[in-house]
Amino acid sequence: MFRSPDRFWILLLVLFVNQGNAGPAKQAGYYGHGKTASAEEIAGWDIDIRPDGMGLPPGNGSVEEGEYLYEDKCAECHGSFGEGVDQYPSLAGGNGTLTDVRPHRTVGSYWPHTSTLWDYIHRAMPYTQPESLADDEVYAIVAYVLYLNDLVDDDFVLSPENFTSIELPNKPNFVSDGRPDVKNIRCMEDCRDPASIEILSMVERTAPKAGQDSSASSGTTDAADAIAVYQQACAICHEKGIGGAPIPGEKNLWTKRIANGMETMVKHAIEGFQGAQGMMLPKGGFSHLSDDEVTSVVHYMVEKSQ
Repeated sequence: MFRSPDRFWILLLVLFVNQGNAGPAKQAGYYGHGKTASAEEIAGWDIDIRPDGMGLPPGNGSVEEGEYLYEDKCAECHGSFGEGVDQYPSLAGGNGTLTDVRPHRTVGSYWPHTSTLWDYIHRAMPYTQPESLADDEVYAIVAYVLYLNDLVDDDFVLSPENFTSIELPNKPNFVSDGRPDVKNIRCMEDCRDPASIEILSMVERTAPKAGQDSSASSGTTDAADAIAVYQQACAICHEKGIGGAPIPGEKNLWTKRIANGMETMVKHAIEGFQGAQGMMLPKGGFSHLSDDEVTSVVHYMVEKSQ
């Protein structure tokens, strides 16, 4: 049985709202809030696609249609032939490499089910505009990615009717989870004495530089560190202008932004921003970055663009 995280959250949501209808006899865990979820509300969360095609919406898309959509919305990151660009993953190739020291995991070489591809594109792609694709567009792009992996012919049209006929090569190497769903009773007896637990090792934290508060946002990251952060986290979009990201050094793209002031630019970079020509995810989608690091990268890009 392949477990669906969506179905777990649906059940949890229904359990919570039903607590609000428990009546006058308030049981443990009753908060007195909520209502029974309607079919429409549950349907809004129930968007996962199963390997057997359950959950697929009506529609279809051809390889030919998918080629144009892929070039417009996907190739900039994943390459025209699915080879991957810069730090973005490749989608095609890698057959016969899974036992290598450095396996090349792609849709064609590693993924077990076509539903995973459809579901991921539907939820998360394109990177800067997730959930913006129509269902027919998702079918077409999935069909084209399958074509890039030599799994369908160039005249193939993907639809719910033939969806399960597509067998990905690595499917037999995935093992189903046959364990039954069970309910355990919490045990709070004969617990181990915490004093008897010995810590054998600890991960040492890197000490901050002299005079630098690691929790502050004072912009103390030096230029070399700012460049390193830019290359690792920001160049993915800013080097090629993906999603409207201004390219450092192209002054015409920065004039209006710089006129808004450094404080505004830093705020947008840290908290995220939706503009007329694109969007900026909070910290570019790299939430582990400190405010200092983001601030220093903004300063670095502005200095290159003045």
